[in-house]
Amino acid sequence: MKSTFSTSWLSSKKPRKQRKFTANAPFHIKHKFLSATLSKELRKKYGKRSLPVRKGDEVLVMRGSFRKKKVKISLTDLKRTRVALENIQRTKKDGTKVNVWFHPSSLQIQTLNLDDKKRIAVLERKIKQGEKNASDKSAGK
Repeated sequence: MKSTFSTSWLSSKKPRKQRKFTANAPFHIKHKFLSATLSKELRKKYGKRSLPVRKGDEVLVMRGSFRKKKVKISLTDLKRTRVALENIQRTKKDGTKVNVWFHPSSLQIQTLNLDDKKRIAVLERKIKQGEKNASDKSAGK
């Protein structure tokens, strides 16, 4: 089995191949794996169900012992597909504080960090695509 990433690979039912795809994917594709669902208001606004998270986005924790906490993202780890949140830390036995890492699927984006002009342009493009797809579907009926 090749260890390099294949761009021609589409999908497989085999878990081994799925794990290999996610493990060997380049960072520009792994960024998409860092997607979290949008809140209902943002879904209406952007016409999208989920978007990749970024540092500065405000998220709601949906699972685990930190459930229902609304916090900003402080770090993202593309290699491990994990996100660290501000002020959510655990204390080790020696007294040092360590970040608690979350998988983006257990988070819900409440507000987006729109400091980056590229991200705004991408969102506007996705809004236009959503409107175009909606009009195509209604015209096809």
